[in-house]
Amino acid sequence: MADDFSAWIGKQETRHDRFDPARSNALLAALGKPGTAKDGDPVPLLHHWLYFWDVQPPAALGPDGHPAKGGFLPPVPLPRRMWAGGRLRFEAPLRFGEATEKRSTILNIETKQGRSGTLVFVTLEHRLSGSAGLAVIEQQDLVYRAASSETPPLPVPLSAVPPCAAHRVISPDPVLLLRYSALTMNGHRIHYDRPYAMAEEAYPALVVHGPLQATLLAGLIEDHAGAPLKSFEFRGVSPAFDGIDLHICAAPADTGFTAWTQQGEARNMVATATV
Repeated sequence: MADDFSAWIGKQETRHDRFDPARSNALLAALGKPGTAKDGDPVPLLHHWLYFWDVQPPAALGPDGHPAKGGFLPPVPLPRRMWAGGRLRFEAPLRFGEATEKRSTILNIETKQGRSGTLVFVTLEHRLSGSAGLAVIEQQDLVYRAASSETPPLPVPLSAVPPCAAHRVISPDPVLLLRYSALTMNGHRIHYDRPYAMAEEAYPALVVHGPLQATLLAGLIEDHAGAPLKSFEFRGVSPAFDGIDLHICAAPADTGFTAWTQQGEARNMVATATV
């Protein structure tokens, strides 16, 4: 790929939002949990992804439902974009009702050759600050890749719970995926438009959001540890799909916890955390 995106490195944007507890409570309700948060309460881990919407009019959307390329992010000429992983450090709690600032910077853009062809990795840094100052430092890895004509098989559902110290299971149906897309203002059609996901992006079913999986993993670790997380790192390994039970697993490790999601024999997302 001959495109040079070096001029985009260092580009910044700043967004502001007020953390309305109703949005977080709606996600908890969608997951079958009580949503009782009110102003002044701490924001649950990774629920900040429900805020700072980038709402664009129809004319400013790409064919995949994402905002059209060339705004804050570079116009990478590859059709498939995914959130590949990230790293977060929690400096202080964010609280509902606060006016919060998110300052984003493009840290790096790198082109690589993978088994599926050309890949372009874009690394962002997000710094979230509330009334008490800096609260969250996050690095986000986006990957752009070429279109695929090969549809992977659906994973064979597990017949037993994977061995782990803490475990939950959810059934990611289209209603949950639509709700999470709406709550995060994520227009990517692979999460709610089955004909598009299968015909245009060659998936065998709707795709479970990576951030939703990460949110479930972080929450499981925090509940099992009984202490707040200091850091959390996650990486997508293989897509998870609707219609198949998704196992959320965690276990103690030398430096904290390891965690993963799993539908078949392969893991979908892996993560580590310190408390």
